[in-house]
Amino acid sequence: MDLPLLVLLLPLCCVSGLPFYNGFYYSNSPNGWNAGKGHGEGIFNGVKLVVETPEEILFSYRGANVTLPCRYHYEPALVSPRPVRIKWWKLSENGAPEQDVLVAIGLRHRAFGDYRGRVHLWQEREREVSLEIRDLRLEDYGRYRCEVIDGLEDESGLVELELRGVVFPYQHPQGRYQFNFHEAQWACEEQDAVVASFEQLFRAWEEGLDWCNAGWLQDASVQYPITQARHPCGGLGLAPGVRSYGPRHRRLHRYDVFCFAAALRGEVYYLEHPEKLTLAEAKEACQEDDAQIAKVGQLFAAWKFHGLDRCDAGWLADGSARYPVAHARHNCGSLEPGVRSFGFPDPHSRNPVLLKVWPAPPASPGNVFEMQISGPHP
Repeated sequence: MDLPLLVLLLPLCCVSGLPFYNGFYYSNSPNGWNAGKGHGEGIFNGVKLVVETPEEILFSYRGANVTLPCRYHYEPALVSPRPVRIKWWKLSENGAPEQDVLVAIGLRHRAFGDYRGRVHLWQEREREVSLEIRDLRLEDYGRYRCEVIDGLEDESGLVELELRGVVFPYQHPQGRYQFNFHEAQWACEEQDAVVASFEQLFRAWEEGLDWCNAGWLQDASVQYPITQARHPCGGLGLAPGVRSYGPRHRRLHRYDVFCFAAALRGEVYYLEHPEKLTLAEAKEACQEDDAQIAKVGQLFAAWKFHGLDRCDAGWLADGSARYPVAHARHNCGSLEPGVRSFGFPDPHSRNPVLLKVWPAPPASPGNVFEMQISGPHP
C-alpha cells in the first residue's frame, strides 16, 4: 500500500508553481508581505494577516517614555480570537548585532538585556501590541520591528525612533585628527553623547551646521558638513553639502568625530564664584554646590534646547573652556549662535582663555559650567 502512495505524491512536489502544503496556504505574490515601513501582510487559509505600524519617524527625548505603535488584524475579520506570539526586536545598525527586546504569548512576556524593567506591551485596544519603552537612553534610537506570529505564519512592521538632540564636532585636546574610530566612540561617551549617524549629521547640516574638519560617523565613514563653500573646505567650485571621505579603517585612520547629544534632564548653569578657578578647583566647587561639572554634550544640549546664553567662558569636564551664545551679539564673537571654544587651556591656569575671539567676549575665565542632575539619570 505504501508504494502507490509515494507514486501519487512525488509528482505533486515537482509541479511548477505549486506551493508546499502543510495546512496553510502561503501566497507567492510579491505583494503578500512588506519588509519596510508601514504594514506587512500574509495570506493563510484564505485569511490575510495584516500588521500596521506608522510610516513617519517617531521623535522623543532621553529620559522620556515612548510608545512604538503596532496593531494587527485579519481580512476578513475572524469571529473568534486566535492565540498569537509577539516579538519586538531592534534592527542592527552599522554592523552591530540585532537586539531582542521583548517576546510575549498571551499574558506572559519576557524582556531582554538593557530593556529589562523598561519595556512592556501596551494593549489598550483589541489586537494592539504596541511597545512602551520607559526612561529612553541615548542608545535606544534606531529601527524596531514588530512581528506577529500566528501558527506558521508571521508578518511584521517597522517603527523608526529618533531622539531629539544636537550634533557637535569634537576634537582631541592635542589638536585635530587624533582619534581612530574606537577612540572617537569613547570620546563621545565621555561627553555624555554617542557618535552621530549620517542621518543626524545630515539633519544638522540642513539646520545650518558648517564645519571644515572631517570627523567619524557611526558607520565608520568620515564626513563633514559645508553650508558655505570656500577654499579651505574643498574649494569654491563644490556645492554645499555633506562631503564624504568614505569608509575608513577603524584602527589605522585618525580624524575628529561628530557626536550626538540628546536633550537632557537637569539644568546646566553658570557657577558664579568670587575667584578664578583652576580645573581641579572648578570640579571641587561643583561638588560643594551639590552638582557636577558639565560635559561638552550637556552644554550643547542646554544651548540647543534651553537657550543657555553666556558671553564668558567656563571650564568643562574635559578641560576645555567654552561658552554658549543663543543670541548672537557684537561682543560675543561670531554673529551666529553657537557654542564657542577656547580650546584646552593649562588645567592649572587660573586664566584659561588663551585664544582670542574678535571681538573678544568679556572674560570671567575662572568660572565653570555645571550640570545639576534632577531625578534618576540614565
